[in-house]
Amino acid sequence: MTMPGQPAKQGPRSLDPHLRRYAARTAGMTASEIRALFAVASRPEVVSLAGGMPHLAALPMDSLSEEIGQLVATEGLVALQYGSAHGVPLLREQICDVMAMEGINGHPDDVVVTVGSQMGLDMVTRIFCDPGDVVIAEGPSYVGALGSFTAYQANVAHVAMDADGLVPSLLREALEACKRAGQRVKFLYTIPNFHNPAGVTLAVSRRAEILEICRSYGVLVVEDNPYGLLGFDGQTYPALRSMDPDNVVYLGSFSKTFAAGLRVGWVLAPHAVREKLVLAAESATLCPPTLNQMIVSRYLSTQDWKGQIKTYREAYRERRDAAVSALEQHMPQGSTWNIPNGGFYVWVTVPEGIDTKAMLPRAVTARVAYASGTGFYADGFGSRQLRISYCYPTPERIREGVRRLANVIEEEMQLHATFGATPGRQLSGPQTPSPDTA
Repeated sequence: MTMPGQPAKQGPRSLDPHLRRYAARTAGMTASEIRALFAVASRPEVVSLAGGMPHLAALPMDSLSEEIGQLVATEGLVALQYGSAHGVPLLREQICDVMAMEGINGHPDDVVVTVGSQMGLDMVTRIFCDPGDVVIAEGPSYVGALGSFTAYQANVAHVAMDADGLVPSLLREALEACKRAGQRVKFLYTIPNFHNPAGVTLAVSRRAEILEICRSYGVLVVEDNPYGLLGFDGQTYPALRSMDPDNVVYLGSFSKTFAAGLRVGWVLAPHAVREKLVLAAESATLCPPTLNQMIVSRYLSTQDWKGQIKTYREAYRERRDAAVSALEQHMPQGSTWNIPNGGFYVWVTVPEGIDTKAMLPRAVTARVAYASGTGFYADGFGSRQLRISYCYPTPERIREGVRRLANVIEEEMQLHATFGATPGRQLSGPQTPSPDTA
């Protein structure tokens, strides 16, 4: 008991004096698994197979610098000024031309330009999800999407994939289970082409069935497609949006096909949804950077952007081949992986008893980094999986990185054989996105 005039006893001091002030929705926010290690992982002696960074050395830097200089000199008063939250009109028209390559007949009025497709994910989740709502997502799924869903206190129900992508029968089972439980499913979030992180592509034969299932349960589809033009054989697949325009919100990005640092993406939405997205964009950023949008627009107007995509495809195919051949040569027995036909990623399953999250610090010590599998699930699964990104390092560095990774796994196997499995710490929730897990 405190006597009058005596100071009140102080409880234990928190390291964060603002801890009790945070909103409840911040409780599930956890940092990227390798963010704390990224300062080490980014050293030149470490081969990073972690981040999905595009191969910018393939861009025509000289002509781009001239065009950007001309843009500022001739249109700087517009490019450096505030703009509309809707996006630059010419760029929205050009985006419709880009989407037409995948069969989408979009109207510029229904395109909302965003600061990367991550902003689009955030806005879509914000306008559709109340706390406790359910989002269906593939298992595994993109870590940035899981972070957005958690930030708005939505629950994630994963549906498994196989070599042909999302399994329709399992999607129906998940929706039926949510219906029986009285849960409101707001949308299916899917990456149909060259999936991040799994690397698989949704079979064309399954696309109409998945759309029909979602319609029958009254569930919106959110199609995230940053890699769709990066198929190694040049094939493009029909977008889900092209098959059901009224029930699909489409997310696109120039981060993988042009330049990630400009942070220009877009959302193509049904007309009524578009208006809500513009209002959400105004509250988030007031307007996306006009200069960056005009740079992308000028690039599409003056450069051979289709030829540049072909150059990217060839570079990434060469790197995919280097990654797969190195896995075949070095990985220990009991390891499996997919062979992607586009995109940036190989999804690897390691031998039983190995926890890729627990192993990550030891891998970085051995001068190789990757993204461990648990970050791509909302429920703590994925401890035997890891994602290899082959998009950024040279083929020689990729082969060396995989060799180092295989050595680390073999050492882990020896420790497991000697001492038994060491339980890994489970995640409390999905991670917030960061460049090292993009």
